Amino acid sequence: GAHGNADVGVLGGALHPLLGIDHLLLLVGVGFAAAQFGPLLLGVALGGALLGSVFGSFGGHLPGAEVLAALAVSGMGAALLLSRKLMRPLPVLGGVMGAAVAIHAMLHGQEASGTAGWWLGALLTASLVIGLSCRAGRQFNQRQSQWAAGALALLGGVLALAPL
Repeated sequence: GAHGNADVGVLGGALHPLLGIDHLLLLVGVGFAAAQFGPLLLGVALGGALLGSVFGSFGGHLPGAEVLAALAVSGMGAALLLSRKLMRPLPVLGGVMGAAVAIHAMLHGQEASGTAGWWLGALLTASLVIGLSCRAGRQFNQRQSQWAAGALALLGGVLALAPL
């Protein structure tokens, strides 16, 4: 699986969003979504992260969660592609984003033993990745935004199929 021990200190937490490719791609998707549809979506992502991590830390699990985490990246890309065509894109995009982030956070909640160092490191790096992605996404024209969303959808599928 893409996830390991979420209890290896601040440095381990800070490196995970950069070395966990599924995590990195999801965070880039969150940043792109915030760039296109506003910062309200950052609150949705944070809410998903809190709910998922608490659920996982109390023993909650989903069957095939590692594959779902990779497919969540595809879901973000597909939701970004679809959102431009919807009259009210925020409920769809927000729902997909909240669920995608919650799945990732659930996996980390399952791995954590309760120390705050890993979570602090992951939060700092995740915030940096989202911020940089949001800034980059604001520079994209509509075609570039569609290309980036399509790339996320494709790469998430590749990650989901990679173990096969």
